[in-house]
This record gives sequence, structure tokens and C-alpha cells, in this order.
Amino acid sequence: MAYTHTLYYLAQVYKNLQQYERAAQYCHSTLQRQLEYKQFAPLEWAINAATLSQYYITKTRYMEARHCLAAASVIANLAGEIPSEAAAKESEAESEKREELLQKRAEIARCWIKYCLNLLQDAKKLLEDNIGELDLDRQDELKRARRNEEEEKEKGRKSAILFGSSDTFDSICSLEEKVSSMLPLEFEEARSIFLVGQSYVTQAKEYFAMDGHVTDHIEILQDHSALFKVLAFFEEDLERRCKMHKRRVDMLEPICKDLNAQYYLLICRQLQFELAETYYEMMDLKLAVADKLDQPDVHTIKKFNHLCSSSMKYYQMFLDSTRSPEGKFPEKLEDDLLRPALVAKFRVARLHSKLISSNLATQMENLSLSLESYNFVVQYCEENPEAKNAVETELELSMEMVSLLPLKINRIRSTLASSN
Repeated sequence: MAYTHTLYYLAQVYKNLQQYERAAQYCHSTLQRQLEYKQFAPLEWAINAATLSQYYITKTRYMEARHCLAAASVIANLAGEIPSEAAAKESEAESEKREELLQKRAEIARCWIKYCLNLLQDAKKLLEDNIGELDLDRQDELKRARRNEEEEKEKGRKSAILFGSSDTFDSICSLEEKVSSMLPLEFEEARSIFLVGQSYVTQAKEYFAMDGHVTDHIEILQDHSALFKVLAFFEEDLERRCKMHKRRVDMLEPICKDLNAQYYLLICRQLQFELAETYYEMMDLKLAVADKLDQPDVHTIKKFNHLCSSSMKYYQMFLDSTRSPEGKFPEKLEDDLLRPALVAKFRVARLHSKLISSNLATQMENLSLSLESYNFVVQYCEENPEAKNAVETELELSMEMVSLLPLKINRIRSTLASSN
């Protein structure tokens, strides 16, 4: 045990020296020895293993991360059954035990959510082209590379990290088999990881309920939304992809409406921006679907305009949240708001120009509002040159639109004048 303690202390020392790789190695060895010599408190051990998994995730070492999490889940169960609510009411000790077991298991579930989410997001980064769509050539190349992978290397790595004595080892391995540690390369692989993540979302929400754990509950919902977002990337059918984004809206919109911005300003902004982006993605998808039709029908146009208006509404709410109590927009945006606010303005401009109307006067009004927002982006960057780097692409397009839109507006104005 003196040897095990020494490893534990070295883990702390290297962590404080910010040598995280060595700290993780010592932490892993400590956990291995504690199990081997049966010198551990199950819940404490499980939380330490789950925490270590999060380090491995940041290093994209998913095999190690999965092993730590599977071990954490199995060992946490050694802490015994969760006392019933009735038993918890009768005895303070049982009440404390119930609370602790529920909380720690929910925390481990949250670590599993992060595992699934990061695995999917890392795969997306690897597979996307320069406009964020699935690169099919890259996908084929990676599939071929995977088939040629040397499995021997994997075995060598695996034997070095294993936890468990003979009685827990099988349970850990069978839990590992339920989710891949390989980056998914196609929809079915991504979906199976998504479903595991979603089951842990359900588990985590039971303890971290909205009543009493507002921030935690919303963070879990945001992770759930992010799982849908990244799964949609792998989906080829545009209508089905749109439905996945709709699930995100249904999840986040009620919370955004009920939350008091005075107390939860940062979270409200995050939700407003995410909802605006989600509606924006749905609008782009509907546009792609409509482009395949010869002539979109009234229902399609109505749906499209609704998505544009909803996206604008949330971008506007986000922008309004930055105003002073007197309703004044800041002359200079704070660093953390700079890019989101200018992107919001840019997208509001684009959305105004996308609205479909057969009425020329309405078309002209929409284009004028669009021009106003594009102008804002250009002027802000002229007055604050340091902002240019944050929105290079958006600024370039805004400058283009500032020169093109007046011509379009004048054409409509002339048509209106001649018809009168």
C-alpha cells in the first residue's frame, strides 16, 4: 500500500507540474493496484476512473477512455443497491446513501455522454469537407485504411491498461463491447454510438432534474442536442436530417422560454444562439430540398419562411441580450461576444434576403433590412479593425452584398414606380 500511495502522490505532483501525461500514467497505475489488492472504496474509485477517462478523451485515446468508463460503471455497482425512497425517509443514513449513489452514478453517466459525443465529433472533423459536408472520397480512404490497420499494436496497448480482478473483468469487458472505441465512418456506426449516448442522457437526467439542478440539467440537454446535431451530419437524407434538427428545437425551445435571463444570462444566450443556428440549418436543408423541385408549393414556401423568421427571432434575442439597460447596442463588443454577435448580424441579413414573397413591396422591404444588417457588419469592422480576423468570410460576403443589394432594390423600386 505504501507503494500504491507513492504512485498516487506522484500523480498529484505531476498534475500540479502540469505534466498531465505522466500524471495520467501514475493515476492509471494507482487505480490498477487498488483493484488488484482490493484496497478501494467503490464510489471513490469509480469517480476517479471516470475522471481519468475525460483526460483520455481530450487525447483522442478512446480505447483507454472506454475501458476507464466501463470499469467505473462496474465498480460503482459494488457500492450496493440504491435504498428505496421509503427507506430513505425512515433513516438519515439510508437517505445519505441513496443521495450519494444516485449522484455518483449520474456523474458517471455524464462522462459516458461526453465519450459518445466526442467520439462522434472527432469523426465529423475527420470526414467533413471545407463547407462542413461529408467528404465521400475521404470516407472511402479512411474505410480502406481501417481495414489495413495493424491489430497487433492495439493488443499491445490494451494489455497495458486493463483493470480488474477475475470477478469484475468479464463485466467490464461485456460493458465495453456495447459501444465502439473506433471513430464511426458511416451513419449506422454513428447511430449505434448515438443511441448509447442517448441512453446515458436519460440516466443522467433522472438525478439532475430541472427542479434543483437547473444548470446541470440544461448542460445535459445541450449535450443531447449536440448528439443529434452530429448524427445529422452522417445522415444523407435531407428530410430525415431536418427532423433530427427539429428534435433539437423541441428539446431546447421550452427551456429557453421558461428561463429567467436575469439569473441565467449566459445560458440564455447559449440557448438562443443554438436555437437560431438550428433553425438556420433547417432553413438551408429546406432550401436544398426546394431546389430539387420545379416550383415549390404554397405549403413549402410557408414552412421555409417560418424557419427563416424563427432563426431571425432567436438571433435577434441573442443580439438584444447584449444591449445596455437603456436598450443601446454596445459600441465595442466584448471578446467572447464579438464573433457570435457579428455572425448573428450576418445571418439575419442573409435570412431577410431569403424570405419568399410574391409582393414586390414586401420583397423591397426585406432586402432593405438585409442591406442594413450587412452594412452593420462592414461598418463595425471598419471602426474596429481587430474584428476583421474574427469574421473574415462573413465580412467578405457582407462587402459583396453591400455593393449588390442596392442595385436589386432599385430595380424593384423602378418596377413598382412603373406599375403605379
